[in-house]
Amino acid sequence: MIERRKFLATGLAVAAFPGLSPEMATAFELEPRFLPQEVAFDPKYEPGQLIILPRAHFLYLVTAPGVARRYGVGVGKAGLEFTGTATIDVKKKWPTWRPTNEMIERDPAAYGRFKDNDYVQPGGKDNPLGSRALYLFQNGRDTYYRIHGTTQPSSIGRSVSNGCIRMINEHVQDLYERVPTGTVVTVL
Repeated sequence: MIERRKFLATGLAVAAFPGLSPEMATAFELEPRFLPQEVAFDPKYEPGQLIILPRAHFLYLVTAPGVARRYGVGVGKAGLEFTGTATIDVKKKWPTWRPTNEMIERDPAAYGRFKDNDYVQPGGKDNPLGSRALYLFQNGRDTYYRIHGTTQPSSIGRSVSNGCIRMINEHVQDLYERVPTGTVVTVL
């Protein structure tokens, strides 16, 4: 028997794309452990701080001593991940996006349309940064790493990105409302 969530997601996909048959629409269902939830957490971290554990694919927003709100995330492929401490200096709704020069060089097939021009992809449903982006800075300088939404929800729980921290759009929207600029982010 089809579960209600899968039925709704499939129905919405078919409604959005009339040429798509229900058999072609595959609903994505996030593993329950990657859903936002309150968990016990190391009390040495201050409320308001973000801690990211890339190997576990979790981001923690410390809400009280010993308590955090946990979100599932997708993280950078081996060799592309960020580690260390930064601050959120910029927050954007429906951000624009342009791959870094390193991304264009690493994967010209995927990013060739950005080569030798200044094109910036406008914000919107097809933008890889999704609905929100939190920009990580160190000592006032942009690291080019972001905590952002995604157009690929199946990447949550995996190490597949070009280094940024990906979240389900609804989850990054929730986090966006909970953290101010200046929030300390530690990636372990």
